[in-house]
Amino acid sequence: MKEKAFVLEDSIDILRRTPATLNALLKGVDPAWDQKTEGAGTFSPFDVVGHLIDGEETDWLHRVRLILEQGPEAVFEPYDRFRHQQRNSDRSLDSLLDEFESLRAANVDELSSLSLDAADLDRKGRHPDFGEVSLRQLIASWVVHDLGHIAQITRVMSGRYKEEVGPWHAYLPVLHARIF
Repeated sequence: MKEKAFVLEDSIDILRRTPATLNALLKGVDPAWDQKTEGAGTFSPFDVVGHLIDGEETDWLHRVRLILEQGPEAVFEPYDRFRHQQRNSDRSLDSLLDEFESLRAANVDELSSLSLDAADLDRKGRHPDFGEVSLRQLIASWVVHDLGHIAQITRVMSGRYKEEVGPWHAYLPVLHARIF
């Protein structure tokens, strides 16, 4: 069976599901699960949720609007992927999950309300590193960004038991892979 190309409705469906997925994995977990990282400059599950909130506030939908309002003249601001760390230093993970759920619901509702067509999805903006990008590429990247961070969270959480699994380590690729 041939895979379907980009489908906006499928993308919106995945974006809508991300908060529930994160809530199922992280809501109410012991901090031993949500504070672990893979080393300097890497994100803990707590950090990932904060980073996702920052993206909801300053990145994804903001860039969608820029493309629709300014077209090819739209130049994206560089994104600081660590901006969330200072903002969230006194927060609980559960409060971050609640905030993310609320922000994402509003952003997905707005994205859905735009009634984007194929011509809209082909509209361009300018990324500071990549140059010209389409709205379709931006939304596809938003989806893959979510899925990548879900994979990252499960990988980091799995790492808590890296030594405890003993010889099964060889059969648990989640303990070997590090994608970012």
